[in-house]
Amino acid sequence: MTRPPRTPPGTVRGHVLGTYGLLALTALLFLVFSLALPETFPTVDNVSSILSNQSIPAILALGATLPIVTGRFDLSIGYGLGLAHVMVMQLIVNEAWPWPLACLTVVLGGAVVGALNGVIVEFARIDSLIATLGTGSIMYAFTGWITDGTRIVPGPQGLPPGFTDVYDSRFLGLPLPAFYVLAVVVVLWLVLERLPLGRYLYVIGSNPRAAGILGIRTHRYSVYAFAGSSLVVGFAGVLLAAQQQTGNPSVGLDYLLPAFVGALLGSTAIKPGRANAWGTLVAVAVLAVGLAGIGQLGAQFWATPLFNGATLLIAVGLAGYSARRRLRVGPRTIRPAGTQPPAGPVNGGTD
Repeated sequence: MTRPPRTPPGTVRGHVLGTYGLLALTALLFLVFSLALPETFPTVDNVSSILSNQSIPAILALGATLPIVTGRFDLSIGYGLGLAHVMVMQLIVNEAWPWPLACLTVVLGGAVVGALNGVIVEFARIDSLIATLGTGSIMYAFTGWITDGTRIVPGPQGLPPGFTDVYDSRFLGLPLPAFYVLAVVVVLWLVLERLPLGRYLYVIGSNPRAAGILGIRTHRYSVYAFAGSSLVVGFAGVLLAAQQQTGNPSVGLDYLLPAFVGALLGSTAIKPGRANAWGTLVAVAVLAVGLAGIGQLGAQFWATPLFNGATLLIAVGLAGYSARRRLRVGPRTIRPAGTQPPAGPVNGGTD
């Protein structure tokens, strides 16, 4: 009986570091800032503030993760966030819609917009960066047209209490938006890791040609990824409207960079080398703790974009290194002598 080859200790350490390194960094940053700011940082109020303030960037980062899984990028998510939150306010304040119907309409409308993005990218064969930048600009134009360049402000009666409670409520002593983030993470984890749809998306992202040979309908599933992403963005827009309680046409773009930082940095954690839901959550936690810490230390206003930009460069570099390392040291399939690899379907599938 042949023993399986032993894994070198260095490979094991590298795997552990790649998988849990960001999680350890989050804990380390929290410890450092707690020692530097013992009276303000390690407090329940501060933790609650971080969870509440970072819930929308976290959800947006999770939305950005889906197209990245397929090897595409959706630069329209910032514009989509701005349009979604303005539409919610428009329907509730100016059109007098019931707030649950307005929220549901905006979320489902986001999925339709994402599907259109996917169709443009996959069937018009336009690069995803260019296509979504163009559609995002159109969304921004719609946002300006709806608001006429001004804020949508509720009347003296204010917004329905049920709508504002969507963001302001607490559960088990923590802000309710933190549980929304956890719910989105669990749903994406189930889709990507436990359902055939997720496996198809990963195959498309790693090797589209092989996906076609295996019979995976690459165009169709890529459209699904864009639609799912914009569905999540629509939900984030609802939360943003409940948080700000006004319709601001200029809001949205500020969330674009942190979303991509979280999604790309997340591809270096938990499942190193590929975008994944839990990795994105850990990456957002690193950013949240880091930004909260430097903010309480009295950093200037430009420290936030500097931190996000530098982290994005590091994230892209680490993601590329992790992917190359995976190709070099990936597990080899060992077959008994004289056997052949299993045959797979040879029909194409890029309808």
